[in-house]
Amino acid sequence: MTKSALQIARAAYQPKVPAALKGNVKAVEGKYTQSVADQDDIKKLFPNTYGMPVVTFEKSNDKKTSSPVNVGVILSGGQAPGGHNVIAGIFDGIKAANPASRLFGFILGPGGLIDHKYMELTAEIIDEYRNTGGFDMIGSGRTKLEKEEQFDKGLEILKELSISALVIIGGDDSNTNACVLAEYYKQTNAGVQVIGCPKTIDGDLKNEQIETSFGFDTACKVYSEVIGNIQRDCNSARKYWHFIKLMGRSASHIALECALQTHPNVCIISEEVEAKNLSLDDIVNQLAAVVAKRAEDGNNFGTILIPEGLIEFIPAMKRLIAELNNFLARNDAEFKMIKKSEQRAYIISKLTKENSELYASLPETVARQLTLDRDPHGNVQVSLIETEKLLAEMVGNRLAEWKTAGKYVGKFATQVHFFGYEGRCAAPSNYDADYCYSLGYTASCLILSGKTGYMSSVRNTTAPAAEWIAGGIPITMMMNMERRHGEMKPVIQKALVKLDGAPFKEFATHRDVWAVTTDYVYPGPIQYFGPSAVCDEPSKTLQLEQQR
Repeated sequence: MTKSALQIARAAYQPKVPAALKGNVKAVEGKYTQSVADQDDIKKLFPNTYGMPVVTFEKSNDKKTSSPVNVGVILSGGQAPGGHNVIAGIFDGIKAANPASRLFGFILGPGGLIDHKYMELTAEIIDEYRNTGGFDMIGSGRTKLEKEEQFDKGLEILKELSISALVIIGGDDSNTNACVLAEYYKQTNAGVQVIGCPKTIDGDLKNEQIETSFGFDTACKVYSEVIGNIQRDCNSARKYWHFIKLMGRSASHIALECALQTHPNVCIISEEVEAKNLSLDDIVNQLAAVVAKRAEDGNNFGTILIPEGLIEFIPAMKRLIAELNNFLARNDAEFKMIKKSEQRAYIISKLTKENSELYASLPETVARQLTLDRDPHGNVQVSLIETEKLLAEMVGNRLAEWKTAGKYVGKFATQVHFFGYEGRCAAPSNYDADYCYSLGYTASCLILSGKTGYMSSVRNTTAPAAEWIAGGIPITMMMNMERRHGEMKPVIQKALVKLDGAPFKEFATHRDVWAVTTDYVYPGPIQYFGPSAVCDEPSKTLQLEQQR
């Protein structure tokens, strides 16, 4: 494999870890827990793994040796920077406890477990991938682990390889699957522990114990660099409005973090749109008003950040999507039999009056995108809905109306962008390299402590790494009941942007000024080398949340 100069330099980077993980550790149990909501339902569904205590690891003077353990690891869902360091942390953790321990990676996600496709991860392989981006060491996939026959099929290969613990590295849905799998293996006395790790660039897998999901820091720095580049170009040419959609699934964490880093003229926050019950027309009017105001000062240019999941948070659109999800879940086979040219009319005829009228009013492309195949978790694939083009077109039409009415005198030309895949496999920032390695090492400690149904947790991460707190949180603690594919299912509760939280309040304090002035910030590329204040700084979101 040919390596770049950066890869060679990064291979030598030694991740910083919590002081408690250096040497022997002991697990200290805290308070017993309950689920974030729907306690009776969750307890009934997870009788063997519900209510377990939070665990914290501390230094131990006990010199006891551990028996060798064979561990399996799965990368599940979309890529996120730092996944390879999680695997390296697991490897180093189990090898430090007993050099005879072995690590096996299942190929292309959960499907590899079911199909018995795996590879042993040796020191030589691990060393090739330390501090690198991507999931290409073993690949990832989106197969859902939810059926007992899948669990039993997976158990066959786990038994064959004498694997007694499985680590699933994924987002909220993947860790929900990990929780279900842990419960099943505990219930059936399978002798296999299951541990989760919090991965997603979206930033929506977090709570008091899980401060952030890995990959968020790096992805936001990548996107902010490119947004800064566009803003520099925008301020140079002074003739385009750039509509920039940012990946992030449902929550607006990425858009908000990038706004805090770059100071765009507008950043839409989906959660605020929902809270204020704004319509698509309201959003268009607000954007057009900013364009018109800047035009009065001769500034016919600007940047607008749009969260990927915006469409789902416009209340009327949310109701439409919910009905579409339920209808298509029940009538998927029939819908697929209808000619594409007739599908729009078919949908219009089947929806309730309000939703039918809204669906009929949408541009053909957007309407079609709302009925495309769902993802494996039953969600509309919002990344395929070109919200940036929709808003650019609608704002242009509104400004044309205002120009005719004498309310607008500027020029309006647009460029549209979608930043998503560019950030998912970047070489991890120092923060993510450190955080991910610590998450992996902590996962190994949870395994060696006999835990199952836990998620690896590393907290206090705005402090120097030596002061980070490593431990584990029961996955059931994060769960609630939600409707999926037309049925109520137990899932990890998504963490949305809190409108009363410090990051949003900081943004809200400045956005009116950013709208009319050109106060752009150009963060530049991720800094891997240099002063700690430049290289090791966590996200603005995390700093504000932790009041650092």
